[in-house]
Amino acid sequence: MRVLLTGASGFVGRHLHRALEARGDAVAAIDLVPGNDVHERDALDYFRTSDVRFDLAIHCAAIVGGRASIDGSPLGVATNLALDAWYMRWLVRTGTPRAVYFSSSAAYPVAMQQPGDVRRLYEEDIDLDQPDEPDATYGWAKLTGEKLTRYAEAEGCRILIPRPFSGYGEDQDDAYPFPAFIQRARRRDNPFEIWGSGDSTRDWIHIDDLIGATLALLDADVTGPVNLGWGRATSFDDLAHIVCAAAGYQPQLKHRGDAPQGVHHRVCDPGRMLDHYLPRITLEEGVRRALAA
Repeated sequence: MRVLLTGASGFVGRHLHRALEARGDAVAAIDLVPGNDVHERDALDYFRTSDVRFDLAIHCAAIVGGRASIDGSPLGVATNLALDAWYMRWLVRTGTPRAVYFSSSAAYPVAMQQPGDVRRLYEEDIDLDQPDEPDATYGWAKLTGEKLTRYAEAEGCRILIPRPFSGYGEDQDDAYPFPAFIQRARRRDNPFEIWGSGDSTRDWIHIDDLIGATLALLDADVTGPVNLGWGRATSFDDLAHIVCAAAGYQPQLKHRGDAPQGVHHRVCDPGRMLDHYLPRITLEEGVRRALAA
């Protein structure tokens, strides 16, 4: 197929790029940064001006930057609203028949992710007609993007909406928790710093499984939202213990109450994904791979 891939230099995008080319697809890659040596077209400019039609468009481009960026740069993150709106307009203008809009677990209501028992999040927990408060401007941008997919679908474009939970991998930017933990373990930090109380939980999915699930869902012609995760609640304290045990030492844990923490629990029900794809890389194996990289 002829595939347009946005955000091709990002974490998810560059892994998707390799996977698509390995399948034999012809990939046109664009990015958010104009003048990039590899992907010279800026995605926002491209959507505004291009009339090229592809068999499939995959939209990974977004301003995120980890928890510090989500909490500390809300207007920068809100730029995603314009990017996603022009993506949908481009899909309709060009008659693109199949598309992917990468949403996020940040779109889920923060009220469902509070301290107490872990509440697994289902795709139906988001009501686009009467949405509850999501996670910061990034969550609002993704909610708005999901709402806009309805209008593109009404014009004939079939759209898959992956909602990844905590994606991670060996080459992820250090602004994210997983690679930051790996770096601390490599340095054998003692005490080992953890942002927040340490008992908040996340649902970790390796980038290879995130990509594998997305492609499997496309092959099965699935549309609409699908959670990507294991459904396994892992606290940040537990993650630190797993990482440090794999690195061969047992430091004291130091919790920083003054640092950004985000919601308390963020764990999915992966049932819809499991109908088409079974994740393969456990968190323990992912940690070993990252430490060995």
